Amino acid sequence: MNKRAIVLASAACIICGTAAAAEGNVPHSGFGHLDHVFVIMMENHSAAEVLGNAATPYISGELTRDSNLAANYWAVGHPSLTNYLEIVGGSNFGILDDNWPVWPSGGCVDNNPSGSGCGGAYTPLVGSGMDYGFPATVDACLAPWFNQLGPLPQCKTVGTGSAIVTNNWGIVDYPSASFTAKTIAHQLVESGRGWKSYQESLPTTGPAVEGVNYSDGTFSNLSPVGAWVIGGADKSVLKLYAVKHNPFAYFHDIETGAADSGLSLVQVVDFGGPDGLYADLARGSVPALAFIAPNQCHDMHGAGGGTAQCNDDSHALQMGDAALQQIVGAIKASPSWTEGRSAIVVVWDENDYGNAPNNVALFVQTSYGKHGHVSNHPYNHYSLTRTIEAAFGLPCLNHACDSGTKVMSDLFGSDDD
Repeated sequence: MNKRAIVLASAACIICGTAAAAEGNVPHSGFGHLDHVFVIMMENHSAAEVLGNAATPYISGELTRDSNLAANYWAVGHPSLTNYLEIVGGSNFGILDDNWPVWPSGGCVDNNPSGSGCGGAYTPLVGSGMDYGFPATVDACLAPWFNQLGPLPQCKTVGTGSAIVTNNWGIVDYPSASFTAKTIAHQLVESGRGWKSYQESLPTTGPAVEGVNYSDGTFSNLSPVGAWVIGGADKSVLKLYAVKHNPFAYFHDIETGAADSGLSLVQVVDFGGPDGLYADLARGSVPALAFIAPNQCHDMHGAGGGTAQCNDDSHALQMGDAALQQIVGAIKASPSWTEGRSAIVVVWDENDYGNAPNNVALFVQTSYGKHGHVSNHPYNHYSLTRTIEAAFGLPCLNHACDSGTKVMSDLFGSDDD
């Protein structure tokens, strides 16, 4: 059964009597209400790879000093898209790969002669279904990059052998569960607030978001074949923007929403331009949730093709470090940062897909309270979902409602810590 069929079959199970997961209660924050949350997504490196590395002077220095740090934070699974969905919606929604969506207005198109085509594209998420269950599979019990903490007693050791496992969160078993196809963006719109997905390097030629699976910042998969051919040969394409890092685009109502609905692709914008990240920050017109995804040369992922500077790991770390410094600096210089109570979250989606425990870094900076706290409480991406919902007074979604999912109050602090 292909991936598209699995999602359709999951939805069909509702008719067979599968109960849909409902939103739960509003989680208690422990740190009060927030006006703005800035989530900056980085890519494919464990905490051990980015902290204390000579290639990451900003992360290892200023960012660490000015932030509260989660030393026992875990990605839930692999690959990228799965983790992005888990952060914004508390579920993998039955998706365990990085395949593109089927776009309601035009299916899936890939005009690049050397592209990978549209096999396995996902029907946009709508209604309810069953997600994939993950067993506990962590095979280590330390946060080795922060050895001052010593062994973390919450961990358990489970051998995984040499094969890469789909999930290596390890502390909690996640059986397959019913999901509601909603994200924090849906909840914010329902409560009269706004959101944006800031995606660096959207195309300037043709549609900016709809139907776009990847872009080099000018052309996209929708551009004519000639855009990808130079002198009769395919050019090496830098896939700077990737829809797999834009999880909101996988939801049917966002893909098809009217421009003035507050829940549409209009809320997906670039870093530049009159309505982009840096313009919004300069004006102080940032929405409640700013989901920020640097391009694949700036998020430490590597974009395929092109120059070694983008794909060599040392250079990727350096560029990601510099990009983070620029983004965080722009946020803290914005009127939106000093008006009310705000938080910046810097988080990596997963490790490098190795069989090592999926321990990634998460930093929290707030415009209030103390900094420099290091937490050894066990948290994961579902904890981040629940914490953002608590900050905005929103009901928990999907696995964010699980009894083992805790709000990260110690990392978000309070005025009277």
